[in-house]
Amino acid sequence: MPRNPGGTVSGFKLLSTPDAPTITGVTTSIGSASVAFTAPSDTGDGAISSYVVTAVDESSGASTGGTGTSSPITVSPPAGGTFKIRMQALNPYGPGRLTEYDTGNAIYGGAELYAWGASSGGRLGDGTTVYRSSPVQIGALTTWSQVAGGERNSFAVKTDGTLWGWGQGLTGQIGDNTATSKSSPVQVGALTTWYQVTGGGDFAVAVKTDGTMWSWGKNETFGMLGVGTVINKSSPVQIGALTTWYQVSSARFHSVALKTDGTMWSWGAYTYGRLGDNTNVNKSSPVQIGSLTTWYQASAGRNLTSAAIKTDGTLWSWGGNGDGQLGDGTTVNRSSPVQVGSLTNWSQVSVGRFHTAAVKTDGTMWAWGLNSGGEIGDNTIVSKSSPVQIGALTNWAKITTGYNHCVAVKVDSTLWVWGSNDDGQLGIGITLTNRSSPVQIGALTTWLQASAGNNHTLALYGVV
Repeated sequence: MPRNPGGTVSGFKLLSTPDAPTITGVTTSIGSASVAFTAPSDTGDGAISSYVVTAVDESSGASTGGTGTSSPITVSPPAGGTFKIRMQALNPYGPGRLTEYDTGNAIYGGAELYAWGASSGGRLGDGTTVYRSSPVQIGALTTWSQVAGGERNSFAVKTDGTLWGWGQGLTGQIGDNTATSKSSPVQVGALTTWYQVTGGGDFAVAVKTDGTMWSWGKNETFGMLGVGTVINKSSPVQIGALTTWYQVSSARFHSVALKTDGTMWSWGAYTYGRLGDNTNVNKSSPVQIGSLTTWYQASAGRNLTSAAIKTDGTLWSWGGNGDGQLGDGTTVNRSSPVQVGSLTNWSQVSVGRFHTAAVKTDGTMWAWGLNSGGEIGDNTIVSKSSPVQIGALTNWAKITTGYNHCVAVKVDSTLWVWGSNDDGQLGIGITLTNRSSPVQIGALTTWLQASAGNNHTLALYGVV
């Protein structure tokens, strides 16, 4: 499902019987969700008297509801996190059919932006190039909704749908139509329809609420922008004309993206099989990976590897595997997706430089690949070619991987880090010591999202 913090959510997946109320749209803003729907065609149980809409937080189980007799009905979802909209029709004989839709990951409280770690090129966004070993707030705004750390850049989307970038800009990778670096956020164009952005090597890719996909920055040699050329661009250019893109992930030289029809696409450098299309040719435009229509979430690694999860909960990976980062028990490169084990309960995956981490639906967290800096998090520095569990906890919610570190959010919205810390990218204070198991950043409990760049980290702190 599209991840859309603020704006209109579409592409719903019906999870129950077809003769229930049909949700046609969910329009979000800070603190509320307006649910539009059409009445069911089957009213054999008696005339419908009213409808009940409930927003349920998937992590905590908390819920809020609203009642009405006609579309739309407004509810105030629990602040932050991933929630589902559920709807019932009431008639004289009691509750009618239940409709449930996955609305994606939406933020319903103000979010402050924090950054730490390496700051060369101004990538932290605090107006300096001073490295930070603890989180520093970027400006005073509380309207950030999504962040993405690139190799030497950072990007973010606000709740009003505007797009912002900062950091190194010598190849136009900030997207503000210049070739200069910025140490504070600058707006990319004037549009208010952005909902997801990802930072690659010296380029970026973003998706708008209309399902179109755009890119900018360095493009020479490998065609990383996906626009059919190898010419650099200093402002966003559209990738094709399709309006069905909903998630994109970029690495140093390639990107992987998903469409609303469940297909998966890639472009850029082919080396080590990182495009997954079983060829050894660079691609300057998106090419489909296989023919399946069951892909749910994808992550392009910082360097050589990619991974993705299907709607059946299976995990797949491809590309470079010299350190076992594919997780298939080997160190053999793969030019098309191979399954990681046989489990069907994977929920989210993130690929770093030479390591990978993932969360299961049971709240456990797993990692594999290179472990020289403790980035696997299993309290060793021994590399692993198959997934190993990080501790025994079952309350992990989200994971993001950097060049050689990891950042994770628990269901209680606490923030945790581990791995290499030579540039202060763990954010745990004056020490620059590596950590081989998760350590908490402070004691706050309203972290909403984090994104690990190469040697820096960005995070959103919810104001609720």
